Amino acid sequence: MQDLVTVFGGSGFLGAQVVRALAKQGLRVRVAVRQPHLAYRMRLLGDVGQIEVVQANIRNEASIRRAVEGAEAVVNAVGILYETGRQKFQSVHGMGARNIATVAKAAGVRRFVQISAIGADSESPSKYARTKAMGEAAAREAFPDAVIVRPSVVFGPEDHFFNKFGEMAVISPALPLIGGGEGKLQPVFVGDVSKAVARCVVDPDCAGQTYELGGPVAYSFRQLMEIVLAETGRRRMLLPLPFPVAALIGKVCEILALTPIAPPLTEDQVELLKSDNVVSGTLPGLAELGIEPTAVEAIVPAYLYRFRKGGQYADETERLAAA
Repeated sequence: MQDLVTVFGGSGFLGAQVVRALAKQGLRVRVAVRQPHLAYRMRLLGDVGQIEVVQANIRNEASIRRAVEGAEAVVNAVGILYETGRQKFQSVHGMGARNIATVAKAAGVRRFVQISAIGADSESPSKYARTKAMGEAAAREAFPDAVIVRPSVVFGPEDHFFNKFGEMAVISPALPLIGGGEGKLQPVFVGDVSKAVARCVVDPDCAGQTYELGGPVAYSFRQLMEIVLAETGRRRMLLPLPFPVAALIGKVCEILALTPIAPPLTEDQVELLKSDNVVSGTLPGLAELGIEPTAVEAIVPAYLYRFRKGGQYADETERLAAA
């Protein structure tokens, strides 16, 4: 089918925005997910008949084959932030990427985009970073001209960073400063990342490139926690946690991964925070794709307000209280 793109993991936080961006390009999009009945809203992201949802399990080659049949391009947006049950970093980021890329190549897919992460490194002490590197290698083994997209921390209304700490600011007397809070992050807006991925799908000049995507400003972890407190209107202590202490807490929190509750911190995430998560400056990024990065301050207030006392009516509540 002409102009058909299959997006694996297309119902996730980033994947859904990638689907929307591809649809805006006029492309037909096939969203491959494990549980299609939970992704029915995906069809609303495009015109009637433009987006279809199919079942696929990245462990099952037959289901991958059905998902990529007739597609000209494939985007792999499958990823996890912590391990639970059968969802392990190696099986999802490494083996999953290999299965998708290998089957896609055999099916005649012409273009492949692998969504990775800044910090992907086969020698990293972090399992997340090591397996992201495995996924990149698998994509390039099957598609030497595959496009690798490495975003920093991705933010947006349904993100797993600002929302997590916003919720924590509501229930906890303190926010943690992992390693003292001096590590640097360069949050990038989900809308910018999705535009970048869509550009990589349609622009042949992107073939074989590796892009590092970061926002306009690199913040310390402390600065980001201060933004969370300012936007939620909460007064909370910022508690420095040395890496060994944070790692121990993360190890205990991983027990929560055995339940439907997402762990607030994991040992592997602590390991990641030991290194700055910023663009290196040696690889192309948003500017080379013609995209102006969106500032944290332009977006985050629009969704962190719900963690204020009074939620969307916080300003009015404060005005009445002062009257």
